[in-house]
Amino acid sequence: MIDFKTPRRPKRKQQKLFFILFLLVVIIFGYYIFTVNSANSANPEIKNFTIPAGWGVSKIADALKQEGLIKNSLVFKLYVWQRGIKNQLQGGEYFLAQNLSLKELAEIISHGASATQEKTLTFIEGWNNQQIAQYLLQQGLISRAEEFFAVVQKKAAWWDNYAVLADKPANLDLEGYLFPDTYRVFSGASVTDIVKKMLANLEIKLTPEMRQAIADQNRSIHEILTLASILEKEVNSDQDRKKVADIFYKRLKAGMPLQADSTVNYATGKSVSRASAKDLEIDSPYNTYKYPGLPPGPISAPSLSAIEAAVYPTPNPYWYFLTTPDGQVIYSVTHEEHVAAKAEYYR
Repeated sequence: MIDFKTPRRPKRKQQKLFFILFLLVVIIFGYYIFTVNSANSANPEIKNFTIPAGWGVSKIADALKQEGLIKNSLVFKLYVWQRGIKNQLQGGEYFLAQNLSLKELAEIISHGASATQEKTLTFIEGWNNQQIAQYLLQQGLISRAEEFFAVVQKKAAWWDNYAVLADKPANLDLEGYLFPDTYRVFSGASVTDIVKKMLANLEIKLTPEMRQAIADQNRSIHEILTLASILEKEVNSDQDRKKVADIFYKRLKAGMPLQADSTVNYATGKSVSRASAKDLEIDSPYNTYKYPGLPPGPISAPSLSAIEAAVYPTPNPYWYFLTTPDGQVIYSVTHEEHVAAKAEYYR
């Protein structure tokens, strides 16, 4: 009797085919995840991109690909379908950074064009974090100051991306590390986006040459920013800041108190030119009349001028200084001269 049974495929071939299919699925899935989450390019420049009313996902995806804002239109379509936002993509005029990921791009378009309108923010030299929070409130970028402090007070994983934070004590927030400058941000920018921009700016302002000079002096960036923040509040001109920096360094080396009214103001929350006798008695590590050495951290966001003064002080014979009501800085070599100057200018 003839056996007409179909020959079975060898088990080994089935296993090989299954492995190839599995490997193919893994590769496709990996490509999908990579394409969705990776930056489209390294170019941060903004492109103007308009979506006419009534466009569907396919037209939007093809146009984004044509403009060089995404690498794969099919992945874009799959992503918005998988996220359930294909019917939420909105028409309008967008301003899109070329280094956005496909995921970020899809989320922006699903929220509407208003989120990409640019806004100018100007942070003033010498502001502390309280003042920065109030400014963001006034600009309508946060609804409560706590939104800002939640970002600058609690360490996040992305803090490790900034070398300037490497020697910052773990118990301190980002006071003094948010570089004061004018920034262009999207109107829908988050506090984290803004803080990252300010930290990135500080990374640029602290040049390799400055960092080497700091290291050669056996100082840390944290110490430099702390002193610079005091200089920012104490004197105004580049020349005076460099002179006063040398005075402070001499005092630190000699174990003398810095006696900076600005640090006392930071502890009391006041903004007076001269701390009162009562203020000088406050028990705070920021009271540099009571405690010698630098305070625990910066008291404000120092300007580049103040940072450069802290890095490159001008040697001089003075040990004391005072600032007159009209902004003039009077220097003294001895304590007796300093007392006489105070009697003359602070009548």
